[in-house]
Amino acid sequence: MKKLLRNTLRSSWFQRAVGVLAAEYLRLVWRTNKFTFDPPDVYERVEPQIPAIFAFWHGQHFLTPFIKNKDSYRAKVLISRHRDGEFNAIAVERLGIGTIRGSGDHGGAFHRKGGVGAFKEMVRTLQDGCNVALTADVPKRARVAGLGIIMLARESGRPIMPFAMATSRFIRLKNWDRTTINLPFGRGALVGIKEIHVPADADAAMMETLRLELEETLNEATRRAYAQLGRPGPADG
Repeated sequence: MKKLLRNTLRSSWFQRAVGVLAAEYLRLVWRTNKFTFDPPDVYERVEPQIPAIFAFWHGQHFLTPFIKNKDSYRAKVLISRHRDGEFNAIAVERLGIGTIRGSGDHGGAFHRKGGVGAFKEMVRTLQDGCNVALTADVPKRARVAGLGIIMLARESGRPIMPFAMATSRFIRLKNWDRTTINLPFGRGALVGIKEIHVPADADAAMMETLRLELEETLNEATRRAYAQLGRPGPADG
């Protein structure tokens, strides 16, 4: 029985079915939540600076494909090579977002998880005028920004756009990243506070300073998004 279950989970037809269902569910959530934007002209502020690197927290990412509000905005998202990543990749591609497979973690498993190739592809993607989106926190350390995204901004010369999305109705899991499953028929908030630029000559000390700034900005954006909806954020329990 365990072998049958394992083979089913790994089968392409099952992964595609789950990915398609997930995409259509998220589309329902997006269409049935009335979103507010903070600042109200967030798109007007961002547009002159694209292509950009869009950053968000792990576990708060399900609705992020919908920030792409024009067909002319091209975007790709970094997704892990893990089996769970297959479901995510199928879902976001159905929602019109391209994928880059690999790890954004620049730790010891960087090479083994396809990090080098993914990093180079993200740089090329930005050079081609296409936006890149990825989670800022390192695996298994929720809301702790990694240096990988800072390195990407330094190498590409493109700004980091930290943002948060939240809905008034959700289910929050008790796992490492406090995964939030957004629910339909409520209210939503999208918050983008400021962009972060990383100079091409940034040394280790400056990169650490900017890493902390990114972490603080994402935490504040997340706190503000949930506060606007009168709901507790993932750090509040």
